Amino acid sequence: RRAEEKKREELKKTTYTDNGNGTVTQGTGLMWQKEDDNKERTWDDAMTYCKGLSLGGYTDWRLPNKEELESIIDKGNRPTINTTYFSNTKKGYYWSSTAHPAGSCCAWPVNFSGGGVNYVAKGYDNYVRCVRGGQ
Repeated sequence: RRAEEKKREELKKTTYTDNGNGTVTQGTGLMWQKEDDNKERTWDDAMTYCKGLSLGGYTDWRLPNKEELESIIDKGNRPTINTTYFSNTKKGYYWSSTAHPAGSCCAWPVNFSGGGVNYVAKGYDNYVRCVRGGQ
C-alpha cells in the first residue's frame, strides 16, 4: 500500500518541459503527446491509436493508465490541465488504459472539464492523449 501511495505522489510532479517536437516531458520522466488529434475513439481504438503513434521521433507510445493521466490534472484551470504545455485540450473525457476490475465491459477515462474519474463502457467515444515511458 505504501509503495502504491509513493508511486502516486511521484506521478503528481507538475514540472513540464516542452520539447519543441509535439511532445512534453513531465518531471516524472513521462513524455506526453502535447496535443490530441481532435478525434474521439472507443477504448480499443484508443489503445490501437497510441500503439501506432509516431511522434517526436518515437514509436513506443501507449495509452496512459488512470494514475498517470490523473497526474497531469491541474484543478486550477478549466480545462483542468496546464494549457501552456497541453494546448488544445478538450473539456471532456480522455481514455486511460485502466480497465474496470468488475469486468471487461468498462474502463476509466479522466474528465479534463472537472478532473473527475468515472468508469464507462469501452464502446463510448472519448479523446486520447498518449504517453511513453514509466509504467
